Amino acid sequence: MLRYAAPLERVVQELERLPGIGPKSAQRLAMHLMRMNPPDVQSLGESILELRRALRECRECFNYSVDELCPICQDTGRDRSVLSVVEQPGDLMALERSGEYRGLYHILGGALSPLDGTGHEDLHIDALMERIMRLQPAEVILATSPTVDGDATAEYLRKLIEAQNRRDEPD
Repeated sequence: MLRYAAPLERVVQELERLPGIGPKSAQRLAMHLMRMNPPDVQSLGESILELRRALRECRECFNYSVDELCPICQDTGRDRSVLSVVEQPGDLMALERSGEYRGLYHILGGALSPLDGTGHEDLHIDALMERIMRLQPAEVILATSPTVDGDATAEYLRKLIEAQNRRDEPD
């Protein structure tokens, strides 16, 4: 088994904990950090610490934000008649990179997964339903992941929204 000097070994082990980073990638990244100028390494470390200190969840959509509202929720130019429901902030970022979607978002914080113990109360579903009542969007896009859990979550939300819409219809 290959061993490194203790500080290098620790960095490799910490990098391996990141999603999508295996032992070889962790080693490559650690070696790259060793070749970087010390001020650049320090800047990277400080930016990672600042990330955890400065960010919180947007009170509206649960995106990452420095302020109470994220930049998307603050943007008055967004189409408030369309609400896209996604599982995680990374899903929002992927849609934003396309540059095509100009509506609002709502981040659930995951997908329903009975096997993993993730239920309605573990996600931002109640906040979504309250937000739909308040905003009355013309369209709600259920953009959950194409997995069993993502599809089940979308179907569950579809039924909740339909039931809410039936209750809101005049007699």
